[in-house]
Amino acid sequence: MNSSYLKWRRQLQSVIGGGAWRSGLAASTLAGLFSLAVCAQQAEQRTPVVVQPGAPGQPSRTLPPSTRATLPPRSPADVQFMQGMIMHHAQAVEMTALIESHTTNKDLRWLGARISHSQSEEIKFMKRWLEARGEPMSLPMKNMGSMDMSMPGMDMSGQPMLMPGMLTPKQMEALRKAKGAEFDRLFLTGMIQHHGGALIMVKDLFDTAGAGQDAELFNFTTDIDSGQRAEIRIMQNMLEKGGGGSEFKL
Repeated sequence: MNSSYLKWRRQLQSVIGGGAWRSGLAASTLAGLFSLAVCAQQAEQRTPVVVQPGAPGQPSRTLPPSTRATLPPRSPADVQFMQGMIMHHAQAVEMTALIESHTTNKDLRWLGARISHSQSEEIKFMKRWLEARGEPMSLPMKNMGSMDMSMPGMDMSGQPMLMPGMLTPKQMEALRKAKGAEFDRLFLTGMIQHHGGALIMVKDLFDTAGAGQDAELFNFTTDIDSGQRAEIRIMQNMLEKGGGGSEFKL
């Protein structure tokens, strides 16, 4: 192999090596610039953008990132509604707990499971709502007498104080003693009465000036109204069918 060929080969390798080095340098530079862009974008994404919607016809405005959300103002009626509805729901759950040992009606068992689950979850929500606002879980003693959360309270005359639609102690005792078809009838009529009382409580809330403006409470009460109206229709149809009627399931 002659010397001119060897010299040409070394020059070619030098050029290729330099090109590869320059390509590597360019790739590294591009990668670095891309990483910086990504980091900058991520930094921008981590900075919250707080926008306050404007009034009708007015533009929105951007608030400082340090702006913190605050709970909307509430009325005493909002708090009393939640406290009273916890008590109201608790009795419905107590009623559904009797189904397992008092009837074999599959349709009623399905309905009871539905009511028990939904109202138990709603009790949890109402307690969280009150706790977040530093409010007690139950109505003040001046309003409810010596009440605990498992039974209706007593007023100063010794009479039970009940939320609208709640079963009286006499009605609850009759329900506990009933079995089979008689239990089915008493449960359905009693729960229709109970649900009707909840609808009255919702109506009374919205009839109160300044009440029901809290967005969470508004959505919650709207769900109660629509859900319990639907269950009332189911129970009325079940009564017409003698306590059965699986075709009325939602």
